[in-house]
Amino acid sequence: MTQAESLDAPAPDGGHASLSNGATHHTNGNGVAQHANGNGAGYSNGHANGNGANGSTTAHEHDDAVEQDDEEHEMFPEDMSLRIMGIGVQYPPHRILPRDLQSIAEKYYPQTDSMKKVLSINRYTGIDARCSIGETNHPLANQPTAPTITQLHETFIEHGVPLATSACRTALQDAGYPASAITHSVFTTCTDSANPGYDTLVLQNLHARTSVEKVLLHGVGCAGGLTALRTACNIALGAKARGRRARVLVCATELCTVLCRSELDSIAAEDSVRIGITLFSDCSSAVVVSNGVGEEWGARGVYDVLGWKHDLVRDTEKELGFDVDPSGWKVILTPKVPQITSTATPPLYKSLLSSIPTSVLSTLTPAPTAIAPRDLDWALHPGGSLILTALERKMGLSPSQLRASYEIYTSFGNSSSATAFSVMDRLRSDSEVGVAGEGPLYGPGIGVRGGRKGVLACAFGPGVSLEMLLLRRVGDPSMNGTNADGVEELAGGVQRVRVGGEELD
Repeated sequence: MTQAESLDAPAPDGGHASLSNGATHHTNGNGVAQHANGNGAGYSNGHANGNGANGSTTAHEHDDAVEQDDEEHEMFPEDMSLRIMGIGVQYPPHRILPRDLQSIAEKYYPQTDSMKKVLSINRYTGIDARCSIGETNHPLANQPTAPTITQLHETFIEHGVPLATSACRTALQDAGYPASAITHSVFTTCTDSANPGYDTLVLQNLHARTSVEKVLLHGVGCAGGLTALRTACNIALGAKARGRRARVLVCATELCTVLCRSELDSIAAEDSVRIGITLFSDCSSAVVVSNGVGEEWGARGVYDVLGWKHDLVRDTEKELGFDVDPSGWKVILTPKVPQITSTATPPLYKSLLSSIPTSVLSTLTPAPTAIAPRDLDWALHPGGSLILTALERKMGLSPSQLRASYEIYTSFGNSSSATAFSVMDRLRSDSEVGVAGEGPLYGPGIGVRGGRKGVLACAFGPGVSLEMLLLRRVGDPSMNGTNADGVEELAGGVQRVRVGGEELD
């Protein structure tokens, strides 16, 4: 089986991805999905024991079990006072359609079996269009050879830095802070590498103070946005322990579409099926985190951060990655990724909830001792259609809980580290007038009004690494729908979704 067949294989009938109208099915009448395998049930917070002992183990496994047991008993404080005050998302103006990639491939490369397979997958990924800093006539896509890493860096400075500056300005405006209020910054990218980093240039564009304490992350790939957010939260807590205010600007910026020719080179030279070229898009997104020192929030802000977890799946570094190359970076994405990520998510979810006090969890649901995955909305990084559907099945979720991930994936593609904040931004629009953020940017929702109070943000990166944060929506509690689960399933609108050849209802 090729990586393409595992991750985004076309449906036998060619109808790989579509949206169709129809009645809502597969719910219990309260907007909660019922799955035959029951994976979504039986999740508890694990406060009663959490020892995870299971008989005989090797010394290595025993050490891991002890470390995990100790970690699960390290509880987050009841009131960390960490809040995401604003979010900004900036996509570039151009949109690449499936036929655009095909035109470049047919113009410059022999049509080998592997190339034909990639182009077939490209037509059926479930992505309507991918945002890009250029169109098919862009010089980088039409020069005799693939652009060098030097050219890619110059392009990042020309297009990526303004994109990031715009996203950061939007996040600051949303938070109600001037740039001078920034005390720390955490930036990330996996599509540029330079010294000084692009964070320095963006902060200069914003006219931030030169004393801003900067962190620039690399090597974290698609998980980068949430990795940067986790890092910002730890910085903010450290500042709070010293009685210092922290207003942390977090930004993730990726220009992935400029790697088009480099990936096509590899497909032609290796006669291999590489599907990254069909999934990735360009974007910059930003959030602002506050530790509350020296200010009264009131109802300001977007999400409270309740806790987080990070983990690494051993011996999987060859399954997901982004390798440096003279002509840019090469995507590593094997067929094992959906299974690896969906298998690793349940224990991390349990560990996260075990580390959050029940008094905090009680603000999310009337039954905090048994919060199930279906009790939360999920801001899952849309790495690919089968990554989404595999985790949906494993965690017993309904499509409505992943509505933002599906809509961002369908409308914009996978923008690597920048995607997670885009999904989080999309979810908060559910509190606005309309059905699931219905409007000119996102299009119709999938039959949900309002949203659940708790949001589980999750992303996967190279390693394979996992990032997970539990968030709580800020604002009027009445935004959370009309039934016990805080969600109203509507009879009209787009109700049924086909992604990756599978119908989700």
